[in-house]
Amino acid sequence: MEPLIRLAVAVGIFALMAGLETVIPKRGDNIDRKHRWPVNLGLAACNMLMLRFSIGGMAYLAANHAQEWGVGLLNGLSVTAPLSIIVTLFGLDLAIYWQHVASHRWHWLWRLHQVHHSDTGIDATTAVRFHPLEMLLSMLYKTLCIVLLGADPWAVVLFEILLNGAATFNHSNIHIPEPLERRLRWLVVTPDLHRIHHSVLPAEMDSNYGFSIPLWDRLFKTYKAHPQQPQTTMPIGLVTWRNALGFVRLLQLPVRPLP
Repeated sequence: MEPLIRLAVAVGIFALMAGLETVIPKRGDNIDRKHRWPVNLGLAACNMLMLRFSIGGMAYLAANHAQEWGVGLLNGLSVTAPLSIIVTLFGLDLAIYWQHVASHRWHWLWRLHQVHHSDTGIDATTAVRFHPLEMLLSMLYKTLCIVLLGADPWAVVLFEILLNGAATFNHSNIHIPEPLERRLRWLVVTPDLHRIHHSVLPAEMDSNYGFSIPLWDRLFKTYKAHPQQPQTTMPIGLVTWRNALGFVRLLQLPVRPLP
């Protein structure tokens, strides 16, 4: 049941964002979906099947077992259920922030993560453009954090839903009126904020690592409010890979020599 809930919510949010991108787009460079979407959604399908038949349910099961065996920080303390849920959500979000930072700063992790950044446009499908091996490593890392934290099992499910929804939202190519966007970015990572992270400029790519909330970027000094170039024309992707890459070449990208 838990995977079905997450999948249903993810599909619903994706459909909403894809529809809004058509009606109120921010940029005009990625409206040609017929070349980018098959690759990005193909990677998403590959990752979903790979996780489904390997370790896809590990996070929730690990939280259940940790709770049963009294393993982890929260299970060793007398905390109320609401506090346990809050600590789980914020603790896992902080863990994902540091994972993202490490994916940019550790060479072998970056070789995997560059698949995500090699997209020369950015929209809702970019949120699922990840190499399968990165997805496996991410799940293992997340599971370790869940056990150490003693995370609440249903808070883990809620976190996965929020993380997937936030990633789809902040990668989306939608226009949010500036007055509203300025207020939203104090609470959540908006598309304008995260789009800066997909800039070709290293100083901008090395910023705005948060997926859900901007708190960690502000706290750890990786927050950047505005790009050097306008949001509607700033180059997206990697300087080293300016041509659109097909599905097979993306799978090979981590072991290919850098240009």
